Amino acid sequence: MNILAINWQDIKNPFAGGAEVHFHEIFKRIAAKGHKVTLLCCSFKDAPAEENIDGIRVIRAGQRNLFNFKVHSLYKQITKKEKFDIVIDDINKIPFYTPLYVKEPLLAISHHFFGKSIYRESDVFSGTYVYISEWLMNFVYKKTPFTVVSQSTLEEFKHKGFDTSNFTIIYNAIDQDIFHFTVKNKNPEPTVTYFGRLKKYKSVDHLFHAFAKVHKTIPNAKLNILGRGDFREYLEKLAVELGIDKNVKFFGFVDENTKQIELTKSYCVVNTSLKEGWGITNIEANACGTPVISANSPGLRDSVKDGVSGTLYEYGNIDQLAEHITKIFTDEEYRNKLSTGAIEWAKNFSWDKSADEMLNKCIEVINNKNK
Repeated sequence: MNILAINWQDIKNPFAGGAEVHFHEIFKRIAAKGHKVTLLCCSFKDAPAEENIDGIRVIRAGQRNLFNFKVHSLYKQITKKEKFDIVIDDINKIPFYTPLYVKEPLLAISHHFFGKSIYRESDVFSGTYVYISEWLMNFVYKKTPFTVVSQSTLEEFKHKGFDTSNFTIIYNAIDQDIFHFTVKNKNPEPTVTYFGRLKKYKSVDHLFHAFAKVHKTIPNAKLNILGRGDFREYLEKLAVELGIDKNVKFFGFVDENTKQIELTKSYCVVNTSLKEGWGITNIEANACGTPVISANSPGLRDSVKDGVSGTLYEYGNIDQLAEHITKIFTDEEYRNKLSTGAIEWAKNFSWDKSADEMLNKCIEVINNKNK
């Protein structure tokens, strides 16, 4: 099978996030099965125009902010030279509207809609651009088969009037071979960790306010921040304002080994986002034997088994979040129960399984198109 995929970014792009991890982990496994995978994406500073990454041929062209306007012409150029069996449209914020011009069998991937939440991250002009772009999907993609990463995303499409019988859930996952799936010794001081991009819409400031409350009763508590993003400067200032800066450590970008060490030693990991497609970081923390306290938000609620792998709290409820952190810090039996449950929950999510499901879906879409 010869597969052409279109995404804004590839796995090496500095702006790559969960959507890129999802694509790369699944399709590198499909490539390893003998299928040919080509990814069209935008370029970035010092990046080669073409590169092979884990068996995926990556073709980069155009600036990030204008890439969507080049996709149609890039598609025509490459399909004139090469025949593809299927095109994958990996939708992330601004759609490419591929149903309007792609002739081959088409499969779309969706992680989540930003909707009005985009205004928490962008200015009015940019936010409205994203909002309208997503709204147009209601008309352009109505007959397109989809894979989505969670039940929450499926419900969003259903609410928008899509026929969800044409949809398949293929979960985000982890590489089962690189995690230890055991509960190991925790830090001497009670430690809560955030792991992910530092973006405004992810509401990491909620964790800082909650931790300030926890710190009043547990003075030796620590807060670790793993990840980078343009919200870091604000968070650093907030830590000083709240009087917790000496108990907060910003790690910035971390490699795989450091990530696993810090997740393993933490008492819990917190995810505060308003909306996500899923929550890979939640499952990674669970695989390290660490429970997750997560906002009961679309996507995140799907990646946490409440009372088993962690707990859910009402998004934006700072007091409730602080109470959940305090309970895990102070109740060892409760913490150990969730840690054990976290391991068992994480064992359900494998990239190998997701890749097999994606490959089967591709074959199904090709067969349906050729009927």
